[in-house]
Amino acid sequence: MRYPPNRAVDPAEQKCEPVVTEIVDVGTDLAVAPRALWDLLIDPRIYARVFPGIGACDALETLDETPTWRMRIGGADTEIRIIDIRLIAHRETGSLELQYTEKRAFAVIHLRSDQDDRTSVTITCVAPEQVHPLMAVVANAAVHEWITAGLHRLVDLVRGAQTSIAVNGEDSSVRTQAGVAKHIMSTGVLRSMRPDRVIRQVGSLVAFGFTLAGGYAAATGHSPNRTALIDSHRTSTFREIHTRTQALATALADLGIGVGDMVGVLARNHTEMIEITTTLGKLGADYVLLTTGLSAERIAAIAETHRMAAVFVDPALSGLASRLPPSVACYNTVADPARPDRTTVEDLIGSASERRFEKPEQPGRLFVLTSGTTGAPKITLRPIPSGFSSIAALLSKLPFDMHETMMIPAPLSHSWGLAVLHLSLPLRATVVLLERFDARECLRLVAEHQVNTLIVVPIMLQRILDLPEAVRSRYDTSSLRMVVCGGATLSEATALRFIDAYGDILYNLYGSTEVSWATIASPTDLSLSPATVGRPPLGTKIAILDRESHPLPVGATGRIFVGHNMLFEGYIGDVPPLPEVDGMLYTGDYGYLDATGRLFISGRDTEAILCAGETVFPRPVEEALSYHPQISEVAVLGVPDRDSGQRLAAFIVPRDNTPPDPDTIRVQIRHRLGRLSVPRDIVFLDTLPRNAAGNILKRILTPVPRYGT
Repeated sequence: MRYPPNRAVDPAEQKCEPVVTEIVDVGTDLAVAPRALWDLLIDPRIYARVFPGIGACDALETLDETPTWRMRIGGADTEIRIIDIRLIAHRETGSLELQYTEKRAFAVIHLRSDQDDRTSVTITCVAPEQVHPLMAVVANAAVHEWITAGLHRLVDLVRGAQTSIAVNGEDSSVRTQAGVAKHIMSTGVLRSMRPDRVIRQVGSLVAFGFTLAGGYAAATGHSPNRTALIDSHRTSTFREIHTRTQALATALADLGIGVGDMVGVLARNHTEMIEITTTLGKLGADYVLLTTGLSAERIAAIAETHRMAAVFVDPALSGLASRLPPSVACYNTVADPARPDRTTVEDLIGSASERRFEKPEQPGRLFVLTSGTTGAPKITLRPIPSGFSSIAALLSKLPFDMHETMMIPAPLSHSWGLAVLHLSLPLRATVVLLERFDARECLRLVAEHQVNTLIVVPIMLQRILDLPEAVRSRYDTSSLRMVVCGGATLSEATALRFIDAYGDILYNLYGSTEVSWATIASPTDLSLSPATVGRPPLGTKIAILDRESHPLPVGATGRIFVGHNMLFEGYIGDVPPLPEVDGMLYTGDYGYLDATGRLFISGRDTEAILCAGETVFPRPVEEALSYHPQISEVAVLGVPDRDSGQRLAAFIVPRDNTPPDPDTIRVQIRHRLGRLSVPRDIVFLDTLPRNAAGNILKRILTPVPRYGT
């Protein structure tokens, strides 16, 4: 993997002879003005961006005027230390002192300059092993190199070096294909003691493509009697899923549904929902996954615009299908006692004729709606994988096992849950489905089925952690090797709480309906820097670009672009396309890369506000407030302001119905993030509006008074 150019070396990579002395002196000349360098050095939050091994850095409230910062220090295969650093700046002498308050360790930085554009820097570190746990086992030369490389990164920040690019094989087709082969073969996706099973696997993929239809057919060819799905009603093997979807495809073909038709699916997580989508892929019919956040009017409009032939609906969601045009056939996923006349999936399978449906030349196209957090949901066309590269990409960062038991409470109607369902098939995993998320039921099923991997959205982790410890401890979750979170923003506080409660098993995936995946954070990443969304997986390229589409320096905040072979194929309807640069799509988010190629999200482009001439993002405020013990959930957004143009408003769900003091909240944010990030308006709510994927729908939050206080 290629990280940003001139990547500073993590001390963890330089284990050799131990430090000879407790004092390390570093001196170097830098081609940068002293004032510009000084402005970066007095903000320790910048250190985490340019020095590997320094993680989260947050300002603490202090009794005196001396700034104090809490840092997470460590790296791979070592402990994470949480230390408090006092920063004492003497601008008149050009010196800066960093004091580790609990130990006798400190560092003194001196800046000297005889020219406006050059600065001599001298740094003296005393007892560095008290700060970073690896300093005691690396050579002085490695410490010197680590400091010098970080200083040069500060110079890059000032001079605008174009270094914010992280690539994992994307720039080399040979390297990428070698990586794909490695992960597919080593995991066992195509490994078998019987060549005939491999032939049947490949034959099924040739027949139906890398779709759900192809996946279930291939798994049937290899392990027909292995359990494929478990929901609250029944357990199904791969053979049963394949056989039933063959019959369902025949029944729908008898009704005239096939290539060129559009079918809607409005259902929660259960076996019939998967059977329907698998069947439509076999028929070559296009299908759109409708979501519970849509109104009946919006669903009717989609059905009419796209001339839907049919819609499959869960009985509990029938109200959302009440306005469908008469021309749209409506089927139930399962029986509805209130509508015994409505044909169900079971009825269709039972009515299938003896003839075989005609297999199409191309599988049906899949349409998925975006989350709609800041605007109306948009319909996107998902690409069909042309090979194993998308599977290998996720396997390169997520240590899935063959034949594991995987539980998916994340909605299958959204891109995150659906993507993992696709991944479960080449792994021949047993998938446990949870139709409606309940934290206790989730833990009970983990214990009952000895689940190895749990696929969630962030609000699900919050609901689990909000259970009393006495309740959580009733369920044996020791089988869990991996909890993978995606689909929405994972807060730092939730990540750390979960790691403290369940250990280093949490992974965080950043992506979107449009770009699929972008980066994945490992447990090591999250333990050191809980705000990170990780590094790009195999075959993926990340770039941080300015408004003119030029790469920014490592550590600088800009627009996030993602490139790989599974970017979406566009919006349906009159929707402007996303900006594209060199085959990479804009995610709509701002963020930055650190020295190790890890990505951090600053916030949504559409959520940024201009306050008193400065750009302010709501996300850092949300992160800071999420640590407050009296706050369960929070959403921050911009509102108009008569004096500064815009200001921030915070919508807070109190924990245990005990609202925190608004003035205390404002003081906390002012100290940690600065005056412009302080939410002038604070509104307490019983709950925040969310879609089925757990995203907060900020667009429907009730605005506060225009010029309130």
